[in-house]
Amino acid sequence: MSDIAVANPGMVPKQSQRVDWHSKEMQARRKSRYAAEKRLKGYGLAAIVFALGFLAFLISSLTFTGYKAFTQTVATVSIDLSKAQIDRANLMDANWRDVVREALRAQIPDLNRRQERGYFDLYTSSAPFLVRDEVIKNPSRLDGPATYVIPLSDRADQLAKGEISRDTPEAQRRITDEQIGMYDQLVAKGIISSPFNWGLFFNADSRFPELAGLAGAISGSFWSLLVCFAISFPIGIAAAIYLEEFAPKNRLTDLIEININNLAAVPSVVFGLLGLAVFLNGFGLPRSAPLVGGLVLSLMTLPTLIIVTRVSLKAVPSSIREAALGIGASKHEMIFHHVLALAMPTIMTGAIISLARALGETAPLLLIGMNAFITSPPDGIFASSTALPSQIYMWADSPERGFVSRTSAAILVLLGFLVLMNAIAIFLRQRFERRW
Repeated sequence: MSDIAVANPGMVPKQSQRVDWHSKEMQARRKSRYAAEKRLKGYGLAAIVFALGFLAFLISSLTFTGYKAFTQTVATVSIDLSKAQIDRANLMDANWRDVVREALRAQIPDLNRRQERGYFDLYTSSAPFLVRDEVIKNPSRLDGPATYVIPLSDRADQLAKGEISRDTPEAQRRITDEQIGMYDQLVAKGIISSPFNWGLFFNADSRFPELAGLAGAISGSFWSLLVCFAISFPIGIAAAIYLEEFAPKNRLTDLIEININNLAAVPSVVFGLLGLAVFLNGFGLPRSAPLVGGLVLSLMTLPTLIIVTRVSLKAVPSSIREAALGIGASKHEMIFHHVLALAMPTIMTGAIISLARALGETAPLLLIGMNAFITSPPDGIFASSTALPSQIYMWADSPERGFVSRTSAAILVLLGFLVLMNAIAIFLRQRFERRW
């Protein structure tokens, strides 16, 4: 038995006292400590499981709601444009509506005028424009029969995906029994299919759910993040270098550091109000342009980037600085050739994570008007645009049922971009980070 002399708590002992580690009292104390340690581990494990459970529930609910938006019900129709009197020199003014409707009539002949109205409602109302655009891209289609993929309307698409039940009374659904019969005839003819919905990624926004896509929102987010990176990255690094390497330690620099730390915790909606007051009302910059969105997002990411850069510079050992100065390098050469080069992997990681946070911001973009309805992707930083979070907000507010699944699908796309950006940040950190 090993005995250890300990001091009697609360008084100065005259002689050392011995503790029996194998006594019942000490065994009970050890058992209590071990039990407390196990409970602490259990609490931590339960917290992780709880968080992962909520994350799994979120992803599962989004996937269950949005996976149907990744397919689109379409009809493959053959149209012989050689029989139509279409002026090749003036394709835009041709009567595409009658041409397309004549081809659609051939799929289910012998319909009266009233039935035809319901039948044509099974197809997207933009079918004539889709055929026209295909012919403009490939004029050789005018020489003979060619197949055209025409999306079905939202109501027919919902019927095909089971969102509209056939057992529901006719008065309570958006599609009539007669239209369901026509749809079944098209299925029997084999012209109905449900391929992958590439239009979700390559189409711009539309009032019709079957045609709505994220191309405009993805392009707007890209231009906004490009402006944000071009502004916040050099300014943030320059400010961090000055504060960490050149600025004297006085009350003014302490005040600046405190304000930078406070700005990093300011809600994003405040930056949106600032952008609305300064960039739009003050400078008169174009509303809903990626330029303004990038400026607002750069203001939001600058404090975080400055803090990350300063921490990265501090992590570089002082021996690197002393060695560089010792061999005759000037201070700016020491900073840019040695310290900044070694800290750059961590800085890049922080910059990517900051951009990922900016990608998911909605409130500041809504305040500066980046929720414009655009039918084509923006071609620059001055064009009217929207962004992925704003597009999700607008689709969630739309009354059409088809936008429900597209909203969840857009959220999944946004989460995919966020995961990709964070994965790149983790790769850069593990690949280039140095441990001192």
